[in-house]
Amino acid sequence: MPEHYIGRFAPSPTGPLHFGSLVCALGSYLDAVAHEGHWWVRMEDLDPPREMPGAAARILKSLDAHGLHGHGPVVWQSQRHGLYQSALDQLRQRGLVYPCTCTREQVRKAGGHRRDDCLGVRSLGERGTKEPQESYALRFACAGVTEKFSDIWQGEQTQPIGEDPILKRKDGLYAYQLAVVVDDIQQNVNCVVRGADLLDCTGVQRQLFLALGAEPPRFGHMPLVMNEGGQKLSKQNHAAPLDDATPSENLFQALRFLSFLPPAELVNEPPRQILSWASARWQRQQVDRRNRLLEQ
Repeated sequence: MPEHYIGRFAPSPTGPLHFGSLVCALGSYLDAVAHEGHWWVRMEDLDPPREMPGAAARILKSLDAHGLHGHGPVVWQSQRHGLYQSALDQLRQRGLVYPCTCTREQVRKAGGHRRDDCLGVRSLGERGTKEPQESYALRFACAGVTEKFSDIWQGEQTQPIGEDPILKRKDGLYAYQLAVVVDDIQQNVNCVVRGADLLDCTGVQRQLFLALGAEPPRFGHMPLVMNEGGQKLSKQNHAAPLDDATPSENLFQALRFLSFLPPAELVNEPPRQILSWASARWQRQQVDRRNRLLEQ
């Protein structure tokens, strides 16, 4: 482990937290606290068209109700555009960013996307940026690289990168891939614990860390809570919002999903007591890494 552990939980305000979100938040919190580290909360409010009014406040209220308090002020991505633009400029100076006018359909038919195959503007250096920003996206040139890393729960990973990811969209919004890496660098995050649905984008993010001159953090992808239809619990799949009136019961069930066996009487304790019990007993190897239904 690094000398001083720094982790984070970074929800998007596209809806309230659900049980799957709680499992992820709890796991990242416990891993940080058990390693005597810091745990930040970051609101990924970069995409206004997808945000639900009031969702950010509701998410923070849920975290508070469950005793999951960050060790510092909440960071809002919507207030950090200058950092993202500075990172883009840094990548541009190194020739690692280029404008692209290709459509999703063109990329799909090509089976991926690389700078040499781009049907639009070939590179910033060749054509400049006379075209208006809304006519092109900005992509990070990393396709063709194979990333290898060891995940805390998912083990050894080999991820070939087949497409240059978008870092800034045609509508001018900064992309998740860029913002999450820049924020982790700026906040000195060195251990990222999150859901297994984000495992596949880790290779690209590791490439971005390196391109920006930073050491990638350790990654750990936790098991997903599935619904009866075999899909992960998510806002898109209409997962039920957390009931903030029953935080102790919610935490108790989340610990059970993570393969911990809290004593039955613990469900009657306040969240702070449950979290104290769990952080004192947290063992990474005890977590069942399989995506599965919550056993009732």
